[in-house]
Amino acid sequence: MAWNSFLKNFIGGEQNEAAELDNTTDNNGAVRNENLSGRAFKKQLEAAEKAVLLDVRTAGEFSGGTIPGSKNIDFLSPTFSTNVKKLDKDATYFLFCRSGNRSGQACKIMHSMGFDVRNLSGGIGEFPA
Repeated sequence: MAWNSFLKNFIGGEQNEAAELDNTTDNNGAVRNENLSGRAFKKQLEAAEKAVLLDVRTAGEFSGGTIPGSKNIDFLSPTFSTNVKKLDKDATYFLFCRSGNRSGQACKIMHSMGFDVRNLSGGIGEFPA
């Protein structure tokens, strides 16, 4: 089995779907802040019972094109935290930006506020068509 895994990784087969970066768990052991590959992000987004897709780029970036169904809350805006406080904590939030940096920072903030969050590692370009 290990040999199969080695070969798949060596020749570009299946990759680990969750980018193992800054994964944080709540008191029950459930992952609450996770960086995901594009494929894993989309899979969890589609499977989540109460999912909200958040584009944390600027309004200008958002208007230039986004993932269908996403809502825009600009991470760089001084009202970011105020806008986030109005969100439903019972939902799972799937965040993305251009590169994954701003959305990763936003996930950390939202997680500290008690939100269940997932980050699209690598940004919008990693989201599968």
